[in-house]
Amino acid sequence: MSIAYIIGLGRSGIAAARVLKTDGWEVVLSDRADSLPLQQTRQILEQEGITVKLGHELTLMVANPPDLIVVSPGISLDIPFLIEARAHGIDVIGELELAWRYLYRFPWVGITGTNGKTTTTALTASIFQTSGLNAPSCGNIGHAACELVRSSEKFDWIIAEVSSYQGESLKKLAPQIGIWTTFTADHLDRHKTLDNYYAIKASILHRCEYQILNGDDPYLHQVGLHQWADAYWTTTKGKDHLLCNPSKGIYIQDNWIVAFGELIAPLNLFKMVGFHNQQNLLMAVGAARLAGIKKDVIAQSISEFKGVPHRLELICNVRGIDFINDSKATNYDAAEVGLVSVKSPVILIAGGKVKEGDNDRWIKQIKKRVSTVLLIGEAAEIFSQELKKSGYETYEIVETLENAVKLGLELGQKQKVKVVLFSPACASFDQYQSFEHRGDHFRQLCQELS
Repeated sequence: MSIAYIIGLGRSGIAAARVLKTDGWEVVLSDRADSLPLQQTRQILEQEGITVKLGHELTLMVANPPDLIVVSPGISLDIPFLIEARAHGIDVIGELELAWRYLYRFPWVGITGTNGKTTTTALTASIFQTSGLNAPSCGNIGHAACELVRSSEKFDWIIAEVSSYQGESLKKLAPQIGIWTTFTADHLDRHKTLDNYYAIKASILHRCEYQILNGDDPYLHQVGLHQWADAYWTTTKGKDHLLCNPSKGIYIQDNWIVAFGELIAPLNLFKMVGFHNQQNLLMAVGAARLAGIKKDVIAQSISEFKGVPHRLELICNVRGIDFINDSKATNYDAAEVGLVSVKSPVILIAGGKVKEGDNDRWIKQIKKRVSTVLLIGEAAEIFSQELKKSGYETYEIVETLENAVKLGLELGQKQKVKVVLFSPACASFDQYQSFEHRGDHFRQLCQELS
């Protein structure tokens, strides 16, 4: 019997374990943590014949090595155990690659990029599903990909959001359509250099039959003509700004969405705010037209699409102030986009676990649009120093989201602002399990106010 090790007892690890167990593998699932919820999950999985080791660091037993190791996205491929495993010729992959081995017969849309992935994935899936296609989303949104394997359904398309953490463990996954949303410095603590980070994203697109790239993104625009000459390009700036022949372009012209030279729908059908969301829209429309979806279906879907949780999500209005959840803004570029997209002046709640990156443009927008910044989490002291250094001193360190929401309402009324925006520009892992966990807490706190 073949042996598989799976590292990480999250949703993707559990799904991978169940797929392999059903397929006749002996499965060992391990996690360094040992919490009560994990112990409860272990009881369920062990009843299914899956060995679960908690509080455990795997070591390689050379006498009886595994045939396969499946790594959760949060685990770096550079840990000593995985380096040693690869040196012994053991197959080391991620859960998304494992799913591809079972689902490669179905066409995929693969969506990657620094920011904009989730909205583009959700919008693409919505358009495909509105057309009557069985086209679930998976990866960083929707299902874990291996959950689709276990469903035994026949899919018309699979719409996959692919992070760089998932991308670095891919080998053969080759979507029919690949979308690259944006590219800026992020996750450099994991990927070390911008070149490494770019190469992970590029490798996904290179394996796709069709590539759609955001021509408004400065980095992609710069490298575009040299490295992606055959790609389909988008722009919100009109036909004259395309990096390709209009017959391969998706763009906005005179407030119309145009794809491959054909009018698709008036832009005013689309309700989401911000140029970045128009960019996301164009990439989703391009994928839909490449898949043969009709114009009227696209128009219907985009008119009904309300956005995704945790990305500029209006939670409620309390005493004339909109409380907006942008918890998914986990880096400076995403947080800058959030600020530009809402009415100013705004009270901004920011902070969490600091990431590497250039915060100059974010701070410039704070100085232009924010009346007060409320700082939370590990980043609070660092951000306060950065803001002070820039000449901006209207900030308060409030430590927790509870304090920030309460003070946000109080200051919002005094300062007559229309928006309290939670756009942290940080990872969530100092105080929360994920950006979703953090955003759900913000939603709860706002609803308690109202």
